Amino acid sequence: MNNSDLIVRTLEQAGVRWVFGIPSGPVLPLIEALRGSPVEFVLTATETSAAFMAAAVGYLTGVPGVCVSTVGPGATNLTTGVGCAWLDRAPLLAITCNVATPWLERRIQMRIDHHKLFEPLTKASLACRHENVGALFCQALAIATQEPPGPVHLDLPEDVAQAAAVESRGVGRSFTPAPDLANEVAEAIANALKSAQRPLLITGLSFTRSAAKQNLLQFIERQNLPFVTTLHGKGFLPESHANCAGVIGRARRSDLKKFTDQADLIIAVGFDPIEINYEEWVKPQTAIVHISTEAAESGNGLNLVWNQGCDLAAAIRAMSGIPAATNNWSARELSAHRDTFDRALRPASANFAPFQALDILREMLPAEGILAYDVGAHTHQIASQWRTDQAKTLLATNGWSSMGYGMPAAYAAKIVYPEQAVVCVVGDGGFQM
Repeated sequence: MNNSDLIVRTLEQAGVRWVFGIPSGPVLPLIEALRGSPVEFVLTATETSAAFMAAAVGYLTGVPGVCVSTVGPGATNLTTGVGCAWLDRAPLLAITCNVATPWLERRIQMRIDHHKLFEPLTKASLACRHENVGALFCQALAIATQEPPGPVHLDLPEDVAQAAAVESRGVGRSFTPAPDLANEVAEAIANALKSAQRPLLITGLSFTRSAAKQNLLQFIERQNLPFVTTLHGKGFLPESHANCAGVIGRARRSDLKKFTDQADLIIAVGFDPIEINYEEWVKPQTAIVHISTEAAESGNGLNLVWNQGCDLAAAIRAMSGIPAATNNWSARELSAHRDTFDRALRPASANFAPFQALDILREMLPAEGILAYDVGAHTHQIASQWRTDQAKTLLATNGWSSMGYGMPAAYAAKIVYPEQAVVCVVGDGGFQM
């Protein structure tokens, strides 16, 4: 068994099912090792598409998506998709197949420093050598899935890929679990609710990885709170719910901000400011309780009354048991806001309008169908207009926001869920990219 065989066996054991990429001389040993494996090599149009597909797979399954490229320009092409996994929090392994070890420090054709290239885009950039490949890939898989998930880069020289494998044990890195601050969270929220007249809840990207979604809905209903979400948070709480007030920072954002500006308390559960900073949508000095796996960065005008990284699921379960508090929101007021907002998204038009195409598509696509959409002006309309009650039925990039994401993400979704309907909506320059 050579190191490429060992890599493939390690990926199999981790539950990886696909490796996305482009063939090249240094990549061939790894592709050859995949020939007899249930892990499938998927040929893509570009290395960028390979990384986008791997990011989508990582997001949909929780198992790191894997992409591979050759040295130099293949690696630079890969970075655009790896950046998506970095800022959209998707577990991913990016393997760059490099020149042979003796040439790594030489100035030769195509060679660049892959570690410097990937350092700002990954949780770790690891160098494969003859004796460490097995342990290094185990370590990379652990790092990629540790909260918050993200990409890990592994640089694989051609001679290392073909060298005899050296068995090694252990992942070489341990992690400290997020602190369980459930009781402290519950106390902070209970106290904040007592003095709030118009509390508002928001969820976001970190909440999409929580196992306590139903508990949060129980909390919302017990406290009778309106809630908003980010683009990535759509569908993880049912958008058909009477208390759903919309998606912040997208189409008709100023209309929604008029509503959220009425809040005197923001309860942010699994909100990741990588999508939109608090300063962009929260009225200055409004009290914010930030409950997530990571603390939020402070900023001018922010009043973060509770702000710590913690075990998010445990915190949400504790919240769901807080006794109901009264507030000044009324069901009639929330219903009127939803009706007004929906009408504003559909202005009168003598021609066939984009919002009409989306309404028809929403009617035709099954509830469990997946919509992937690229970056551009249409992204804002879809985020605000499209409604879903199903988690992970929308694929978009927000933290990274690179055009060219839509089609690769749609292909990835169809590979993961071959029986489900998958649609991609592309606008601006997305299809060309």
